[in-house]
Amino acid sequence: MKKILLLLISGFYVTLFAQAQAYEGTTTFGKKKQQAVLIDYNYSPEAVQNAFTAKLAALGYKPKEEKGLFNRDKGFLVFKNTLINEITGDRLDYIVNVIKQSRKAKDEATLYLILQQDGDNVFSKGDNTVIDNAKNFLNNMIPDIEAADLELQIKAQEALVTKSEKKFADLKSEQTSLEKKLLQNKADQENTQKEIANQKQALGVLVGKRKTL
Repeated sequence: MKKILLLLISGFYVTLFAQAQAYEGTTTFGKKKQQAVLIDYNYSPEAVQNAFTAKLAALGYKPKEEKGLFNRDKGFLVFKNTLINEITGDRLDYIVNVIKQSRKAKDEATLYLILQQDGDNVFSKGDNTVIDNAKNFLNNMIPDIEAADLELQIKAQEALVTKSEKKFADLKSEQTSLEKKLLQNKADQENTQKEIANQKQALGVLVGKRKTL
């Protein structure tokens, strides 16, 4: 019994530590290398980004998305003057980018989070508490990402249902059209048979006249 309990406990900790854990790294934004908090998730980039934006939307913040064909920062989301009490009581600029880990990895994404205050990277201030809080914030996003991923699955399934329903409706419409054509074909056959009989009768009359001449 004790062995089973130990196995369950060890399994729990293996699962716990196998979950996403944020770490420090760098990325390029604003034409310069920036220190950032990174985290890898086993979910699609869309699910991760949707979860992050939804979490901040609940706090009343909407991002500005960097766009433009020649914009090197394209894809970054910038949340200006944002207050996230879980990270710090100060307002910061949170700059986020979510990318696929590789072309083949459909459900593997890396989130980059740059924290700035008055244009300066928070890392340069040496405030480890804020950095650690940012890591915990990202570590604790799994339930939000799971919910966002579920919504994407539901949306995709709804699209499949709609597609199948349209296909079924098209097939029913085609069936109705074919049935009408079959009925018309049957009527045309009957009329053609009558026409053949009349033509044969007329032919018989003509042939009969030839014999009497």
